[in-house]
Amino acid sequence: MHVFVTGGTGTIGAPVVAELLGHGHTVLALARTDRSEQALKEAGAQVLRGGLADLDVLRAGADQADGVVSLAFSPGYDTPEALAAAVAEESASMAALGDRLIGSERPIVTVSGTPWVAGRASTEADPLPLEGPVGGRARSVGALLGLAARGVRATAVRMPRTVHDRGRGGFAGLMTDQARRTGVAGYPGDGTQRWPAVHARDAAVLFRLVLESAPAGTAWHAVADEGDAVRDIAAVIGRRLGLPVSSVPEEAFGPFGPIFAMDQPASSARTRTALGWRPTHPGLMEDLENIEP
Repeated sequence: MHVFVTGGTGTIGAPVVAELLGHGHTVLALARTDRSEQALKEAGAQVLRGGLADLDVLRAGADQADGVVSLAFSPGYDTPEALAAAVAEESASMAALGDRLIGSERPIVTVSGTPWVAGRASTEADPLPLEGPVGGRARSVGALLGLAARGVRATAVRMPRTVHDRGRGGFAGLMTDQARRTGVAGYPGDGTQRWPAVHARDAAVLFRLVLESAPAGTAWHAVADEGDAVRDIAAVIGRRLGLPVSSVPEEAFGPFGPIFAMDQPASSARTRTALGWRPTHPGLMEDLENIEP
């Protein structure tokens, strides 16, 4: 399969590109910068220059492909306004890609977050929340999945709060960055809330499996660790950096503060059973030991 990938140099995207190439697919990847173009070419991908806002470029990429993996999300979303702008840009890009595939039965895989459900781990059957800081993202994912009725094999992979590799990435990575800036390994609330996690290379395998075989209109959970207590995550970060560990106001984490404070474990039982996905890489707590002091 010739696959058009956006976001192919990110924490998730780079392993996805490698996974696809390693299993006999070819890749055409979007590159916004010279640096991204070089990295993608070195990985063995073909390159299409442009950014996520270049909708005509995205349409051209989809036209050349047998399938699409949409992963790109603009960086720099450290204010509510910036986050809203990034969500709007992503929504427009997904709509452009999905429209190009109508009637073709070609696959498109997009990404979202796992939902949170009070009192239990969320499952693949639970809906995404349509309100809150990333509610717009849930609505655009829902619109894409709705194209299943119009001849698009649209699917979604829901990612946990931390996608990690070598101790970096996701919410745990944001906590590490915050600790370096402030001198405190902080966590919101009492720290008993749980976050799911997955190694980026395990997530990449799931994206390939979903692209190759998942039915239209379905959503899957890339969850390896069902829920690690945030206080335990902060304790490892503090120990690795030689910093004190303590509770801090959720506002310290910017627009993601309310999400950071939620208890949000998630299950991937259905995904593992239906698609045969089996995470094999280190879990979050082990991987955090790679944080450099």
